[in-house]
Amino acid sequence: MSDVIVSQRTGEEEIEKIANLVNVVEAFDKHKALGDHAWLDLVHGGRKGVYGFTAHYKNSSQLIGYAQVSKGNENWALEIVVHPSERSPTKGVTKALVDRSVDAISKNGGGHVHVWLAQSGDDIRFALTSAKFSPGRRLVQMRRPLPLEKELSMTSIETRPFESGKDDIAWLDLNNLAFSNHPEQGGWTEETLAQRKSEPWFDPNGFLLSFIDDEMAAFCWTKIHADNRPALGEIYVIGVHPKYSGHGLGRRICVSALNYLAEQSVPIAMLYVDQDNTRAYRMYEHLGFHPDHIDRAYIRDVQVP
Repeated sequence: MSDVIVSQRTGEEEIEKIANLVNVVEAFDKHKALGDHAWLDLVHGGRKGVYGFTAHYKNSSQLIGYAQVSKGNENWALEIVVHPSERSPTKGVTKALVDRSVDAISKNGGGHVHVWLAQSGDDIRFALTSAKFSPGRRLVQMRRPLPLEKELSMTSIETRPFESGKDDIAWLDLNNLAFSNHPEQGGWTEETLAQRKSEPWFDPNGFLLSFIDDEMAAFCWTKIHADNRPALGEIYVIGVHPKYSGHGLGRRICVSALNYLAEQSVPIAMLYVDQDNTRAYRMYEHLGFHPDHIDRAYIRDVQVP
């Protein structure tokens, strides 16, 4: 444990090393090592409330681990990436990163923290439980084949693609209203949206908007994972204005998005849903989605010093 050095990332020169570590971990785990939000905070230099920590052994410059904490909607997200060969609890790499991250959160106001586990071996569980985290939310990845059955595909609604520059503010207002209590999706700014639009996967044609009396009432943003084999079409974000909730708008715009993905010759659709979100989970079941795997979050409330 004493041989592990954890340092705060202060510049852009370490991004390449972190990206290489992420690639190694993803190839080993067959799972994304950093969520989209954390990855964009990393490559775009971070934003206020984002802190990164690198780990290496004393007298070595080789990166063996990385942790990133970010604040959103008064909650903190923590993500940990550790090289597969360094995950033994006796080496202490993961624990050192967790402890340093918790200390940073405490010194920056404290609050509720959640950690999504991309790999859930003994090492990460030991590090989190030692730091007083406990099991929390379960996130289910669900999948279904495309195209939709004919009778289902006909239940879509009229939509139009997102128009950059025209729809930004109205969409941000709706997104932040629909996700006012969500730790990752709520509290977006124009800068947050601009970062997503600058990503190579962004396609406004797959960012579908629905209107009622000229008011943006719902949206379904898709993302195509073209590098995956076979390609996956993700229901990336779906939101409905609270005043239109309960009228089937979310289900119908999701069908519109699935039809769009099928038109792009994507054979499989996927999405993530909170296992405790019974209403959404059942909606996706009715749309023919089935569980593929489950990610688990660990949670803790961190106090100020």
